[in-house]
Amino acid sequence: MSLALKSQRFRAERESDWLRLDDLLKRLEAGKRKDLSDEDVIALPVLYRATLSSLSMARAISLDHNLIAYLESLSTRAYFFVYGSRATMGERVAAFFRRDWPAAVRSLWRETLISGGLCTLGALTAYTLTIRDPAWYFAFVPRELAGGRTPRASAAELAKTLFSGDKDGLSFFASFLFTHNTQIALFAFALGFACCLPTAFLMLYNGLMLGAFLALFISHGLGWAAGGWLMIHGVTELFAVTLAGAAGFRIGWMLCFPDRQSRFAALAEAGRLAATVMAGVIIMLAVAGLLEGFGRQLITLTPARYAVAAFTALVWGAYFYGRGLRR
Repeated sequence: MSLALKSQRFRAERESDWLRLDDLLKRLEAGKRKDLSDEDVIALPVLYRATLSSLSMARAISLDHNLIAYLESLSTRAYFFVYGSRATMGERVAAFFRRDWPAAVRSLWRETLISGGLCTLGALTAYTLTIRDPAWYFAFVPRELAGGRTPRASAAELAKTLFSGDKDGLSFFASFLFTHNTQIALFAFALGFACCLPTAFLMLYNGLMLGAFLALFISHGLGWAAGGWLMIHGVTELFAVTLAGAAGFRIGWMLCFPDRQSRFAALAEAGRLAATVMAGVIIMLAVAGLLEGFGRQLITLTPARYAVAAFTALVWGAYFYGRGLRR
């Protein structure tokens, strides 16, 4: 049998599938996805695999080069619709905020409780020690970061640091704080690979600094004002750092105890989940940086600061856990 006859017979037996696949691809490429019926959607991968089979056979028996080129082109076009991403960038961003990020945070609820618990333990420890003996303050707060907030400062001097309305350099201040807080969160996440221990110490130390700070102001009768000064951005910032620690704990735990999966598979799964959480943590830190650099300086009334803090707590709580509670 001649090569031309073989090619003609080969085409006649399979051409209907190729034409149908080509028609479906043209409709998809034209953006007419809604025009496809359920049968068309189900048929697409079947026709794609049939075309691949035809291409393999055409190459094996050395059929017409034009036919092989046509099948290669058809297979390549179909591949991107069968296995490629079928969502636009906007759709993927919307899916991240609508579904992926909240679901990832909810799945880390145990690690979040541990991370938050360590921070709380550190805060209570430092508060108890500092309120009894102010000399403990510098054991938890570096002198270069304390500024004018020291046990030797008067109540008036401490109050001035809480209610200063100076707006000069706020943009730079916000950028600096955002970078600083991002580094803390990234370290808490990255150090989880060392079997969770460095992340645990970092969460504990973060709480120690917080507890010593609160003890200083409470001992001068400024506890209510200091709470508003801190929480206007602290709700978002501390929650973001807590989530970063939770992501680090998940990776460290999977490294040590992969359960029934292989260690590599467990780490890969934990890494994808943690990366989703960390992408959202960066966004939260950006919001915290703006609140710390701008909102806290522009809003000087303590009740208004608490109102902003309560609003952010409500928003984050409803966003991350509201759907889970409804379920």
